Amino acid sequence: MDSDRNTAQCKESPGRRGPAWTEVAVEPLPEGSNSNWADPGVYEVAAGVYRIPLPLPHDALRAVNVYAVTDGTNLVLVDSGWALTESRQLLADALKAIDAELGDVREFLITHVHRDHYTQAVALRREFGNRIALGKLEQPSLDASANPDQFPMQAQLDLLRLSGGQEVLTALSKLFGSEPRHTEANLWEEPDEWLTPGRRAVLPDREFDVVHTPGHTNGHVVFVDGSADLLFSGDHVLPHITPSIGFQPVPAELPLNDYLDSLRLVRGMPDRRMLPAHGPVTDSVHARIDELLEHHRQRLETMAAQIEAGASTAFEAANRLGWTRRGRKLSEMDAFNQMLAVLETGAHLDLLVSQNKLAAENIDGIRRYKTT
Repeated sequence: MDSDRNTAQCKESPGRRGPAWTEVAVEPLPEGSNSNWADPGVYEVAAGVYRIPLPLPHDALRAVNVYAVTDGTNLVLVDSGWALTESRQLLADALKAIDAELGDVREFLITHVHRDHYTQAVALRREFGNRIALGKLEQPSLDASANPDQFPMQAQLDLLRLSGGQEVLTALSKLFGSEPRHTEANLWEEPDEWLTPGRRAVLPDREFDVVHTPGHTNGHVVFVDGSADLLFSGDHVLPHITPSIGFQPVPAELPLNDYLDSLRLVRGMPDRRMLPAHGPVTDSVHARIDELLEHHRQRLETMAAQIEAGASTAFEAANRLGWTRRGRKLSEMDAFNQMLAVLETGAHLDLLVSQNKLAAENIDGIRRYKTT
């Protein structure tokens, strides 16, 4: 978990609606203006690139950054926001500030299939015919999300049960009901293009490198604008929080291993200015990756120590750990964030098993760990 807040808060959790999103800058502002990163507006971050924060329907993450890339004639957006009435209006207002309209968006380049990145693109495509491009390995999760008979978190509930988290399951059932159904299946449609790694034209005189960075989701991609030394990092690297690992309808076998490998992949590339999906633009993606790698190294040691001290399940280990900078107990968090904390613990423990530092077996439907 990040030192600032719960990793689980990197994804959609129930909560109160955030601040009133009633204003947007009528003129583009330079990045670094006297504002909070989540304040509505349109912020110029590089030549022809504008950051547009859009609202989220809870107060954990507060906003998602959408980036407009334009040459004055052609317009492409990196990510799209959540399909919300206020989000659509703020996006329209922001584009107006750079002399564009929603119908001018030629295509949406989506970093991953979570709804705060993908669903507004679907809603706008139905209205304006914009194109959508998404990483190819997101297809299984997108197909599952489009199934109206499947609860979006069913895979996570199954993993939580395997983790020994019946107490959390009981709390979640009070939030969602005992037989939850998918109420947003209509928000999921296939993209016009499935992205694969490699260089790709974005504007007539601008190209991005598409880089596959699994971990947060299986098909997550980042976009590298080498000519401008920019990296659109999506949720792969965030400046203030640690991205959740493997929160998707079709889980990966070892999502933390995938994530760490992806961090090292980007760390091996030239350092660039980081344009994240949540939080302010920062000057060095390398600096933040180093912090994330160290965080997970320490977390692996801490979690292994919990098993050595007698914990046998991910739930038991999570209960012994502190969460967030404040060191909150698991029981002090809401049920949704408890679930993600337990699943993150399980991801760390399973990676330790794969490294032969722990052993595990499933007994009566619960995965139990022990020292080797």
